[in-house]
Amino acid sequence: MRIDLHTHSTASDGTDTPAELVRNAAAAGLDVVALTDHDTVRGHAEAVAALPEGLTLVTGAEFSCRLDGVGLHMLAYLFDPDEPELARERELVRDDRVPRARTMVGKLQELGVPVEWERVAGIAGDGSVGRPHIATALVELGVVETVSDAFTPQWLADGGRAYAEKHELDPFDAIRLVKAAGGVTVFAHPAAVKRGRVLPESSIARLAAAGLDGIEVDHTDHDGPTRARLRDLARELGLLTTGSSDYHGSRKTVGLGEYTTDPEIYGEITRRATGAFPVPGAGGLRTA
Repeated sequence: MRIDLHTHSTASDGTDTPAELVRNAAAAGLDVVALTDHDTVRGHAEAVAALPEGLTLVTGAEFSCRLDGVGLHMLAYLFDPDEPELARERELVRDDRVPRARTMVGKLQELGVPVEWERVAGIAGDGSVGRPHIATALVELGVVETVSDAFTPQWLADGGRAYAEKHELDPFDAIRLVKAAGGVTVFAHPAAVKRGRVLPESSIARLAAAGLDGIEVDHTDHDGPTRARLRDLARELGLLTTGSSDYHGSRKTVGLGEYTTDPEIYGEITRRATGAFPVPGAGGLRTA
């Protein structure tokens, strides 16, 4: 089985619609794909409706969190999307995205970059506007060559010249809320130093003690020695290890299935989840 547990659609900051994403996942030879848009579940219904035979969909989301001043992302799988407290937190994060993005556009304009809010909003379309949409606008203007190049201290990285904070979950609250909704939590790209500051291993240990299920090890932002160190840490802490593409369509160069999760790990994730079930073929999502 080929299993990719971290992808994004136009419901957040990917370039494939949810329907296109599942069709492209099947064409890429995947057996299982997780749709984990940022702070939203809005793409799930479309993905389920378009799901090709032979492909299983894992519903999920990637939640924006912050601990000790460090931003981090928490992947959540197979939770009940209608659980009220978790749904309220998603709304708080989503509602803060537009004013935050407007603030960053204003900072860029103060730095002499002729970026316009209308263009950023147009790039985001119906998705949850975020830094990748602003980064795309910077690429169009020739300010940077790639989207990744915009995520530096010079521009949009955490603490960067044009960075602005937004509402983010405490990761301990995120773990509690996702578990209360029957879901499973995995710390996304925990050692992606090119994105900015990362949490020390002692903080990951604290999250593990609070119920974190796993860490994403095989990821394009982790080199070989980093992956080896994270696997050792996972063994020490009793955490699951996943691998994923973090696919964003044409916004990033990584392809679907470039990194994958071991089938036994996937099986353990599905065993732990009680909020929702993986969706096979063209079936519909069933809540537990």
